[in-house]
Amino acid sequence: MTDFSLDVFQNEYVPPQATTMDAIVTVTAHGPSPVVAGEAAEVLIIDVSGSMYTPPRRIHAAIRAAGLAVDRIRDGVRFGIVAGNHDASVVFPPWGTGLVVADPSTRAAAREAVRHLEPCGGTAISKWLLAARELFVASPTPRRHAILLTDGENNEVPGVLEAALSQCRGLFQADCRGVGTDWVVEELRTVASALLGSVDIIRDSDGLEAELQGLMQASMGRAAQASLRVWCPGGAAVSFFRQVAPEVEDLTGWGKQVDLHFREYPLGSWGSEARDYHLSVTVPAYGTGIEMLAARLSLVVDGAVVGPGLVRMVWTDDGIGTQVSPEVAHYSRQAELSSAIHQGLRALEAGDERTATVRLGQATRLAASSGHTGTIRLLRKVVDVEDERTGTVRIRRSVAKADQMELDTRSTRTVRVHKDRGAELDTRSRRTVRVGGTKPARPPESDGAGTGTGGEAG
Repeated sequence: MTDFSLDVFQNEYVPPQATTMDAIVTVTAHGPSPVVAGEAAEVLIIDVSGSMYTPPRRIHAAIRAAGLAVDRIRDGVRFGIVAGNHDASVVFPPWGTGLVVADPSTRAAAREAVRHLEPCGGTAISKWLLAARELFVASPTPRRHAILLTDGENNEVPGVLEAALSQCRGLFQADCRGVGTDWVVEELRTVASALLGSVDIIRDSDGLEAELQGLMQASMGRAAQASLRVWCPGGAAVSFFRQVAPEVEDLTGWGKQVDLHFREYPLGSWGSEARDYHLSVTVPAYGTGIEMLAARLSLVVDGAVVGPGLVRMVWTDDGIGTQVSPEVAHYSRQAELSSAIHQGLRALEAGDERTATVRLGQATRLAASSGHTGTIRLLRKVVDVEDERTGTVRIRRSVAKADQMELDTRSTRTVRVHKDRGAELDTRSRRTVRVGGTKPARPPESDGAGTGTGGEAG
């Protein structure tokens, strides 16, 4: 069984009348968590629009990659394959409805089915997603995942894709990949964000096999389903909740109100991995000497509530109340870095070179200060860097579209903070609870605020 740990990093001391508490929440899953027969479903969505035949080797590479990905599906996992162009068709199972159980014979039949894919027509991603949705609905399982591969821009009228995503949201997760440079990063990012997945570029057909196999292998290693339940006392509320590592993803809108004090945020499926989240809570203003519980956190793992972790606030007029937790500061810079890249690239596309230079220079400075060498490497393909420390850059006269798209897709990737830096603050700034599948959550305390040492609201 996979064990989970929940760590809270914060500076719990704040100056008088402060109303905001920020904390970094690290969730770690320990041990292997392979999918179990009958409890997982997988749908592979392959673009077969006409552009997949330009050049012809692209569709042939996609067919080979799809076959190899199918081979990675574990015995007992239900699966299906959707071919998408201006419409969507289920190419496996051949009868077009439901999913089939993976075994040597069904995998061989699926490989044979994709061998006959022929590109034609346009691109209507909403129809692809709805076809996958129908397959998942017909074969309900606790964990549902899709891999979507495309090479082109969505041809649908505004609002159609968003409507389809609203029907799929919460039903399954999807990792999206664009091959070549004729697809739109923002479109695939919209799909991936709505379905708690990832987006990335496959620069050419040669990378298809390794990428699809890697995605399927990763999916087969994630079985546990987790969410974070956040309790706040009366007068307090969550301002925002976002994943900050390994990628930046705003999850605030995913929160569902469980009751008057609880909100629950889905964290998706898990293997053996760690992710960091930034939680910001707004509370009433108090004066020196007041101590309260701003939030109580519990993990919900496969339906079992485990925990808790605590986010505390102590109002003080000494200097420690003005210090920012190093973990919070690190990830605030990472979020700022992601935003600077996004704004810079949008300005570059609009022909606003001045704004692009300022924002991409800011991104270079932030990447250098946080040790984000991977992002600096990608930035250097778009700008000439004169000084990393100050962010002095010039837009390159010639930028390959693939380089620009790669920087865009990976702009949300972050480097994790060194947790030992938390020792710079009071030892109570790091609160840890280790949880397994059976440990019950403690009930929340009552509302209110206490005074003096040991007083607590929550």
